[in-house]
Amino acid sequence: MSENLEKQNFGDLPIGKNEDVEFSEEQADDADRIAMKRAEEADARAQAKSTQQAQRLL
Repeated sequence: MSENLEKQNFGDLPIGKNEDVEFSEEQADDADRIAMKRAEEADARAQAKSTQQAQRLL
């Protein structure tokens, strides 16, 4: 069943930061390490943006 991605509702997907996933450094390859670093950087940007927005409300 091939649905058009534009018609799918992605609003119920979990947020990556709150997922319970195991990461094995021993089994990780370069792509895994790059993905982990990018995810950490994205989390930091999101946290900084959230903090900035909260400070504007004060």
